[in-house]
Amino acid sequence: MFTQPPVLKSLSAALLVAVGGLAANHSMAEDFYEGKTIQMVVPFGEGGATYVAAKFLEPFLEKHLPGNPRVDVQTRPGGGSILGANWFAQNAEPDGETILFTTSSTSNPYVLGMDAVEYDLAAMRPAYSLPFGAVIYVSPRTGIDSPAGLKEPDMPLIYGGIAAAASDLPTLLAFELLDLDIQTVLGFDGRGPARLAFERGETNIDFQFTPAYMSQVVDMVQAGSAVPIMTGGSVGEDGVLSARDTAFPDYPSVHEVYEELYGEAPSGVEWDAFQSIGAVTFNYGLTAYLPEGTPDEILEIFEQTIAAINDDPEYQERSVDAVGGYSLLPASEVTESLSEALQPSDEVREHLRTLLSEEYDVEL
Repeated sequence: MFTQPPVLKSLSAALLVAVGGLAANHSMAEDFYEGKTIQMVVPFGEGGATYVAAKFLEPFLEKHLPGNPRVDVQTRPGGGSILGANWFAQNAEPDGETILFTTSSTSNPYVLGMDAVEYDLAAMRPAYSLPFGAVIYVSPRTGIDSPAGLKEPDMPLIYGGIAAAASDLPTLLAFELLDLDIQTVLGFDGRGPARLAFERGETNIDFQFTPAYMSQVVDMVQAGSAVPIMTGGSVGEDGVLSARDTAFPDYPSVHEVYEELYGEAPSGVEWDAFQSIGAVTFNYGLTAYLPEGTPDEILEIFEQTIAAINDDPEYQERSVDAVGGYSLLPASEVTESLSEALQPSDEVREHLRTLLSEEYDVEL
């Protein structure tokens, strides 16, 4: 199960006091969603981790939200998630009936201040987050069977992704940190299409987040058509993104692979950039945002609903295979820390902007 870093625990404790004051309104919310439909907007195509996780959570939200609403997962791909997020900002009402369920593909462009962004992510209200990991794997045709092989593959390494400033960013930063020679092809509508390109042999190195990896890549590994190499890692008790992912304890983290390749711990702005973006990506994984102005009472409804889902034996059993067994994090454990994580240091932001502009032709 996911272990929450100490800094998140301390912040969560403070927020629980504030949220707890809303509990008196619970009786007013018992049938809040009766007869209603919640639109869960996924700003990607079908088949990727966000869509898989949204469909997995759909019946549990319907079961535990008061009034048992219908949850309708709607995909709005395009622009590396920016188009769907823009649509949400322009159209969603603060009534709890429209949710933006997304990843760092949406937060990264916001942090970087990209011109195409028309949404204010920091002004939205997180309802819950689902932490997840990321597994980087290669084709056996590359001859790579361990991290050391990344330096001397049997063929050029080709990676397919959505957009450099989207959810691909932590993986691209890992490639930069490890100084790997990899050709990057961007423009896919989601991680699902990128995975299909790997299956067709058009690319030979790929990553998938936990939900998609568990449901769509594990069988490839067992069949010998994919070789897992490393994970993005997990934030340990020391606050560093160096621990192994608890869902994949047999796979080394990027931090470990760097140590194996170079004989020392990673450091410098390249490491700071990877850790900054990686921590946001993995700790908050998939986050459900409600529009700015959503009443506290609705946040309290989700607070209690998430607790009920985490306690649901069926969720506990099914989540292991579906999403890596991570528990959902309610707003009280997400809001303040996520807001801070959306504001990296000036040095890291400048490094990211320069890298994306010069290496990936991203217009910021």
